[in-house]
Amino acid sequence: MKLNVAENEFLHSGHTACPGCGAAIAMRFFLRALGNKTMMVIPACCWSIIAGAYPQSSLQVPLIHAAFETGASVATGVRAALDMKGDTETTVVAWAGDGGTFDIGFQALSGAVERNENIIYVCYDNEAYMNTGIQRSSSTPYGAWTTTTPRNAWKKKAKKNIVAILAAHNIPYAATASIAFPGDMMTKVEKAKKIKGTRFLHVFASCPAGWQIPSEISIKTARQAVQTRIFPLYEVFDGVSWIINRMPDKIPVDEYFKSQGRFKHLAEEDLRVIQNMVDDNWKLLTQKADIADSVV
Repeated sequence: MKLNVAENEFLHSGHTACPGCGAAIAMRFFLRALGNKTMMVIPACCWSIIAGAYPQSSLQVPLIHAAFETGASVATGVRAALDMKGDTETTVVAWAGDGGTFDIGFQALSGAVERNENIIYVCYDNEAYMNTGIQRSSSTPYGAWTTTTPRNAWKKKAKKNIVAILAAHNIPYAATASIAFPGDMMTKVEKAKKIKGTRFLHVFASCPAGWQIPSEISIKTARQAVQTRIFPLYEVFDGVSWIINRMPDKIPVDEYFKSQGRFKHLAEEDLRVIQNMVDDNWKLLTQKADIADSVV
């Protein structure tokens, strides 16, 4: 599939991401699809470090560093300022990790979404507070080790369904994407660019340090999350029309878990519980897609 995206790179080499960092890969794909008419707002997260400290920057687009809880609200203000100047070409993007989206930044995000602010909000999801030392977030999956959910007390709560929550605000566009499927991701970025109002992208971005995997299998691990149906690829339009973009291969969840040190403590019974949770979530997603078809 040929994509109509810029050939220019908007992420400099020599940035400070870890080897194999999914968040850096995600940014590279995202900006190639969105182009140079972009302003980034980045609250506290791994990307606060990857971008570099002022006056250095690894990005070739304007960037504002913001407080942890303010990604969506600062982006809202930037959009309003550009509108006052008559600039309707530039796309304003809030780019945050799962901690700044699912937890600390959620209040500002929900407010911006409820007002249907004309911004793109991207959550690159590495499933923990990786920037401050691998602490649990509400995106951390059931069964995972983190420094605040150690192996004798691993996380026993399911991951928050952030796309369903955002879709419930009836925003124009919400979608999931993965660094392992760049064509799908860049197509969704191009689509989001053309839509007015709040657009939300939930991007799965593996973290070799936090997931305890070799850096060279970062993409493979992200691909397995889709193939196992742990992280399905889909879109939601106006909160009601659900479309599944890729039918997964349905490989067992243990194929995804066995390469990751953060799940090494799980027993066979734990894996069966997780497989049932994944199957139930997939069934619910397909039902939503079927209902959307029946409505149309």
